[in-house]
Amino acid sequence: MSVEKAKAYWSENLRIISTYLVIWFIVSYGFGILFVEQLNAIQFFGFPLGFWFAQQGSIFVFVVLIWAYVFSMNKLDEKYDVHE
Repeated sequence: MSVEKAKAYWSENLRIISTYLVIWFIVSYGFGILFVEQLNAIQFFGFPLGFWFAQQGSIFVFVVLIWAYVFSMNKLDEKYDVHE
C-alpha cells in the first residue's frame, strides 16, 4: 500500500471513529445526564426516558455502534483492499 493510500485509509478510519464516539457521547452523557429532565417527561416501557437512557439505553446504543463500526471497517478495508 502506498503512503498516500495509507494516509487516506487512516484519515477515513479516524473520521469513522470520531463519528461513533460523538454519537456515543451524545447518547450516554447528553441523554443520560444533561437532558435527563426533559426526557423524563416521556415514558418508555413504563419508565422515564431519561432514566432509561442512563440505565440501559446507552448500553444498547454502544452495542449497536460496535456492530456499525465492524460493518464500516469491513467496507473501508474492502475499499482499500486490505481485507482478510
